[in-house]
Amino acid sequence: MATAARPQIAGGPLPRHVAIIMDGNGRWAKKRLLPRAAGHKAGVEAVRAVTRAARTMGIEALTLYAFSSENWRRPAEEVSDLMGLLKFFIRNDLAELIRENVRLRVLGDYTRFSADVVALIDDALARTAKNSGPILAIALNYGAQAELVRAAQALAVRAQDGTLDPAAIDVGTIERELETRELPPLDLMIRTSGEHRLSNFLLWQAAYAELLFVDTLWPDFSARDLAAAVEAFGQRQRRFGGL
Repeated sequence: MATAARPQIAGGPLPRHVAIIMDGNGRWAKKRLLPRAAGHKAGVEAVRAVTRAARTMGIEALTLYAFSSENWRRPAEEVSDLMGLLKFFIRNDLAELIRENVRLRVLGDYTRFSADVVALIDDALARTAKNSGPILAIALNYGAQAELVRAAQALAVRAQDGTLDPAAIDVGTIERELETRELPPLDLMIRTSGEHRLSNFLLWQAAYAELLFVDTLWPDFSARDLAAAVEAFGQRQRRFGGL
């Protein structure tokens, strides 16, 4: 069976999977003499705009770094504010995700959150599980190093009980243990706010992804910015180690 051609944009193919490190909420608020919570609230509006734009453009999977495993180091009040915004987003946007046939996925161990947050996430995952459209993956209490440790431990157990030959472990074996196993390969990683690091996000998956660092603070990142990032991706030459 012939495979469908990938959608084209100016300069090249559309990325199948885009991941975004949403950075700069605090600085956005500070510039406006507002509390950090105001920046996070504005960031939720950017999430809405960008997720809708990604669906309109035909991007198959969008992964958003919402809460890292290191974010627990932030003040308890800020963590509480972030959890409140997560609940707000699920309660207010789940109906739209269902209507738009979006498959919601969560990367990371969200079971560490409070019981009411876990219940909301479980319900959202269950209600979108049978959808067949684009994937929206939210990284919650996620860290790439921990993900790789869990994958290594799972493979070690299988090797120890004799169900896996260590010599047979290859790239595909590892990728099937990662939390992104249901997602297309990562094509484009975007980080907002002018920082130039991956901050423990999708380290394995980013091996051959195109990286784009923009100065725009996350609350100001718009559908137009996403379109510009995708166009920049289309103009890059991806050789994957070849010529």
